[in-house]
Amino acid sequence: MRDIPVLEELDEGVLRLTLNRPHRKNAFDDAQWNGLRTALERARGDDSVAVVVVTGAGGDFSAGQDLRAFRSATADEGAGEVASAGGAEAIALHPFGRFMNALCAFDKPLLAAAPGVAVGIGATLLFHCDLVYVGESLRLRLPFVSLGLVPEAASSYLLQVAIGSQRAAELFYTAEWVDARRAVELGIAARAFPDRVLLEATLEKAREIARWPVRSLQATKRCLRAVHAEGIRIARAAEDAGMAAQAGSPENVEAIRAFLEKREPDFRNLRPG
Repeated sequence: MRDIPVLEELDEGVLRLTLNRPHRKNAFDDAQWNGLRTALERARGDDSVAVVVVTGAGGDFSAGQDLRAFRSATADEGAGEVASAGGAEAIALHPFGRFMNALCAFDKPLLAAAPGVAVGIGATLLFHCDLVYVGESLRLRLPFVSLGLVPEAASSYLLQVAIGSQRAAELFYTAEWVDARRAVELGIAARAFPDRVLLEATLEKAREIARWPVRSLQATKRCLRAVHAEGIRIARAAEDAGMAAQAGSPENVEAIRAFLEKREPDFRNLRPG
């Protein structure tokens, strides 16, 4: 089972997708990007699936992009997620970009049960979910500035919609940690549960939703999301351009080297002027 990056289990119209790299805190490598994308694409076209629940194995949701698994075109391993993809125009061909296309197109209720670490895409994925339930162990972070990068996954738009522009700016600019209580207070999560009951509570809500006609659920989600479609499109384009500019930059290389060397990054000599 360890070799399967995303586990799938369908019961009573509820498809549970479990990110399955617990030895890496479910950090994304190419296989997990592709596995989750494929699962969402199949679920979208399968009338036996009414609701999808995404969670993580081993007590964590996801630690984001697996920096150790990243293969750069340069000698600096981990220089940035899209540095070797050839810029903004090629991001759509990268496993991350293809996953994002599937996620943004997904038109059925999507719920998250997020315990433990939720960092990078482990956090921004939650902003695309219709209902987010978190475990009391949650530790969420948007680390992009600390990596010399920019936000991803239309999070620069979706987080502002969810919690307001000032609170979103605070989380992006500081890269601070958010616990379960604050996630609920801010509106990132609907509710927090003890970790031991989190998944079952989420599945119970999913089963409640799955009682209704699939096409009605799809049509309702399209109504809810229609007003955000243009904002998501604009945000993704801006983020892709920013990511292409910053990935592989001196500050990004320093941040990744510091991570791999388990030390604090030093940006002092990299600042302009």
